[in-house]
Amino acid sequence: MSETAELVQTFRFAVTLTAAPGPLPAEPKTLGDGYFAECSGLELEADVKDYLEGGRNDGVVRRVGRAKLSPIVLKRGMFVPGEGKSADSALWDWITVMFAGTLPIPRYNGLIQVYSPNKKLEVARWVFVRGLPSKVTGPSLNAKTGEIAIEELHIVHEGLRLARPGEGG
Repeated sequence: MSETAELVQTFRFAVTLTAAPGPLPAEPKTLGDGYFAECSGLELEADVKDYLEGGRNDGVVRRVGRAKLSPIVLKRGMFVPGEGKSADSALWDWITVMFAGTLPIPRYNGLIQVYSPNKKLEVARWVFVRGLPSKVTGPSLNAKTGEIAIEELHIVHEGLRLARPGEGG
């Protein structure tokens, strides 16, 4: 590691969900563009298979199996796009369309970008493909706290990779 190496900080990031190619174009073209407070689930896990080899008692043969993909979990404050309007329902609309059986189900590709503290340089980028909503959670409402209403979206997907900044999004 060089003398000028810096650690990546987690507080300055952007999430973009854009319609994935499909038989019919998804509407809206962009679903949630950067307004998320938390993002988790950026992980890949290998399903490793153990094979016991006859006569070999001091070890195990291991083979690579399928990848295990974790859902991407996004959290954001509920917001109202303007005075006199109602709360943004785009995340709820996405999962509601799926539950209603409307075909084809709109899928979205995701781009998660992490920036330097001054937001001038992209330092990391994750790309996931063909996401579907698996869970949307509304805020916990409590009149005593005065906290911001937070909603949560879980997205299952068909692939995740860490890309070079400026690539694959």
